[in-house]
Amino acid sequence: MPEDRPPATTPPTDDAAPAPTPAPSGGGFKPWLPLVITTVFMPVLAFGMTQFVILPQLQKGLGINAPAASPTVAKPKKDISKEKTISVSMNKLLVNVAGTMGARYLLVSMSIVGTGSDFKAKIDDHDAQLRDMASGVLGSKSLADLEKPGERNLIRNELISGFNNILGESTVQDIYLPEFAIQ
Repeated sequence: MPEDRPPATTPPTDDAAPAPTPAPSGGGFKPWLPLVITTVFMPVLAFGMTQFVILPQLQKGLGINAPAASPTVAKPKKDISKEKTISVSMNKLLVNVAGTMGARYLLVSMSIVGTGSDFKAKIDDHDAQLRDMASGVLGSKSLADLEKPGERNLIRNELISGFNNILGESTVQDIYLPEFAIQ
């Protein structure tokens, strides 16, 4: 009778796969590091781009002066509070809009503000030159230019600069455009 023995086991060989090791635990700070860096860095980058790139370009485009912290030194403005401001109207300036082949036009009335007792006389004496310069500035604008936000401020600044070239430095203080119609 054969003996009841357990079957013979073979000793393990080197070819057999080792027992699996447990996976490392998911804790710790290292996996969260990219998220933390992105969360901190992106707002800083957005603030820097807005403050130092986008806002200066918008201010330049709209003709707004740079912030007071800029290194440029502003010239002191002439004190006009003691002098009486005078407003002179220039009515019904009609020009063709550039690029429309005469199909569209721009009708503008403006009020020119300045100081000095002879301001009105200067405007009257140079009326033809002022109208010609204003027609040149306004006639060079295309329909797309006129529809841009802030374009009226740019036109106003161009007109003030041109009028002061004709009348003398700092003669015209401001220009208002109460009538500005594109047809």
